[in-house]
Amino acid sequence: MRGKKSVGRVVALVAGTALLLVGAALLVLPGPGLLLVLAGLLVLSGQFPALARYVDPVRDRAMRAAEESVSSPWRVAASLLTAAALLAAGVVWAVVPGPPFGGWATASGLIVSGFVLLALLAWSRRNRGR
Repeated sequence: MRGKKSVGRVVALVAGTALLLVGAALLVLPGPGLLLVLAGLLVLSGQFPALARYVDPVRDRAMRAAEESVSSPWRVAASLLTAAALLAAGVVWAVVPGPPFGGWATASGLIVSGFVLLALLAWSRRNRGR
């Protein structure tokens, strides 16, 4: 029983830290940084209760950012164009042999990013004003 708890704690530590680090990187890069930081904190706070005090402030800011992202038609249009550009770039990187770092690894990352952006945009739009 103790071994399962230790394995679960290690898995939570690795997953939470990865989400936290990727989210921190996406705070300065294009992407849903605050949402990933929040996800990382939620995973880590389950195993490390001292981190629970950071969850609510990050959740509040992430929800405000999500609402701001759909606050005007221009922002929604810009997000849709960005998603379309990511998807198109993913297809180009997959089928055209010339781009730097070409291949399916880069292409799949771009395509997944485009779909994640669309999903987050839809989620933000659906939950607007709650």
